[in-house]
Amino acid sequence: MQKNIWIILAVSFLFACTNNGAGKKDTEQKKEVPPAAAAGQKSIPSEISKRVGNTTIKIAYTAPAVRGRVIWGKLVPYDKIWVTGAHNATSLEIGEDFRVGNKTIPAGKYALFTIPGKEQWTVILNKNWNQHQADDYKESDDMVRLKVEPKITEQVVERLKFEIDQTGERTANVIMSWEKIRVPFSIEIL
Repeated sequence: MQKNIWIILAVSFLFACTNNGAGKKDTEQKKEVPPAAAAGQKSIPSEISKRVGNTTIKIAYTAPAVRGRVIWGKLVPYDKIWVTGAHNATSLEIGEDFRVGNKTIPAGKYALFTIPGKEQWTVILNKNWNQHQADDYKESDDMVRLKVEPKITEQVVERLKFEIDQTGERTANVIMSWEKIRVPFSIEIL
C-alpha cells in the first residue's frame, strides 16, 4: 500500500513538472543571472532573443553594472569605438536577411559596436563578431553604420541590458539601456 502511494506521488510530481506552462507561447526569451546571484559579479553574460516574422533575433552580451561609477565620458569615452558591453563583442544574430537603416545585410552573426556621443551615437554591425573588446576591430569589416539619437531617462538602469521590441510583423526596435541612456535602432526582416 505504501509503495503505491509513493508511485502515485512520483507520477503526480512528474506530471506537474512536465505540464508547467503547457500551451504557453513565449516569443521573447531572456537568459540572465538572477539579481541576487549577479549582485556580486562585475559583469555577467546575458542573452535575449525574440521571434520576429519567421526568424529569431538573438543578442548575446556581457552586462556590466554602474556600481556608482560615471559611465558616459569616463568609463565609456565619447567618440571612441565601444564593444557595447564588457569583455567579448556583443553579437547580433538573425536567421534571415535584414535591413538596418537603408542597408540590406545577409542573414548571419555580427558584432554590435557603438560610438557613444553626447548628442548622437553611431550603431555599427561588423563582420568580426568573435573578438575581445574592440581589440581586433577594423572599420573595413563594418556592414553598416547608423546614426541614432540617445534617449535620456530619469530612471537609472544599473546593469546594461538589451530589449527587442517588436513594432510590426517583420520589424523590431533593438534598445540598449544603461545608466540613464537608452539607444534604439530599428531592424526590418526581409
